[in-house]
Amino acid sequence: ENKTKGKHQKQICQVVLDHFEEQYTAELGDKWTSVRDVLTCPSCWQYAILLNKFSQSAELENTLRVEGYHPAFQGTLPYLPRSLKCYISRTPRRFPAQKHQTGKLKEYYLLNAASVLPVLALEVKDGEDVLDLCAAPGGKSITILQCAYPGQFLCNEYDDLRSRWLKQTMESFIPDPLVNLITVSKLDGRQIGDFKPELYDKVLVDAPCSNDRSWLFSSDTQQAKLRLIQRKELSSLQFQLLRSAIKALRPGGSLVYSTCTLSKAENSDVINLILKSCANVMPVDISEMAKAVSEEFTFLSDTQQHELLVLPEKGKAWGPMYVAKLKKI
Repeated sequence: ENKTKGKHQKQICQVVLDHFEEQYTAELGDKWTSVRDVLTCPSCWQYAILLNKFSQSAELENTLRVEGYHPAFQGTLPYLPRSLKCYISRTPRRFPAQKHQTGKLKEYYLLNAASVLPVLALEVKDGEDVLDLCAAPGGKSITILQCAYPGQFLCNEYDDLRSRWLKQTMESFIPDPLVNLITVSKLDGRQIGDFKPELYDKVLVDAPCSNDRSWLFSSDTQQAKLRLIQRKELSSLQFQLLRSAIKALRPGGSLVYSTCTLSKAENSDVINLILKSCANVMPVDISEMAKAVSEEFTFLSDTQQHELLVLPEKGKAWGPMYVAKLKKI
C-alpha cells in the first residue's frame, strides 16, 4: 500500500509535460485535455489481470468476479480464443502483484488492458511460426501463448538487462516443456530479417517508443531533456525494425506494429512511410476489432481502417496504445 501511495505521489516532469502539451494539443486538439488529466494522475490508472492458463485457478476467477472485475474482451470479436482470460474493473485499483518464485508458475500478469489489443489483432493460430521482435518485458509474448501454441516462437530482445527480464517472465508463466520450445534471442531487431528471411507466419513489432506514461514522471530533468532530443530519432529506428520484420515474414504472413505513445511521428507516420516504400505489404482492416471493444476502450476517431489509437480517459484509463496491421503480399 505504501509503495502504491509513493507511486501516486511521483512528481510530474515539467519539461516533458510542456513538450507533450505543445505536440499533443496540435495533434489531438480538444481530446488532449482529458487524456492529459489521466496521464498525469496515476491514482486514476487502471490495471488488467491476465490469467495464466498454465496455472489455472477457479478460485481466483471467483474472487475477481466477487470483487467487481469482469472480462475485458467478450462478444463478437473477429479473434478471441476461449483460453484468453483478461479481467478488468472500472474502479482504479491494483491487484497485488505476485513475486517470481523459481519452480512455481504465477497465476496472473498485471498489465494495461490495451496491451492485449496488438495480440488480438495478430490472430495467432496453433502451429504458426511467430516472431516477437522486441519482446521484453514479455507481457505480449505471454498473451500470445494464452491464445495459441505456436510452432516456432522466437522472442527477441536486443538489450541485455531487458533480455534477462524477458527470460524470467517466461519462467514465471510458462511450464518447462513449453519453455523449451521458445527461443529467446538477443539479436539486433534491425537485422533479423536478413538473418531469418521469410521464416515467420506472424510477426509482432512492439517497438521501442517514447512511453508517454513513464516519461511524464522522469525524476531526472537532464535525462528527460536528452530523451526529448533523442525522441526525433525513434521513428527512424521504428522504420528499420519494421523493414526487418517484413523481410522475416513469409508471403501471406501478417505483421502487427504497436507502440505506447500518442505521437503521430512514431505511429501513423511510420506506417505510412512503410506502405509508401515497401511494395510487398498492404494494410489490413482492423476496424471490426475496434468496434467490438469500443465499450471498454476509447479510440481516436480519425484513424484509417488498418490502425487504431487507444486514448486513456477516466473510467477507461487504458492506453496510450497504437496498433496497425499489415500483410505481406
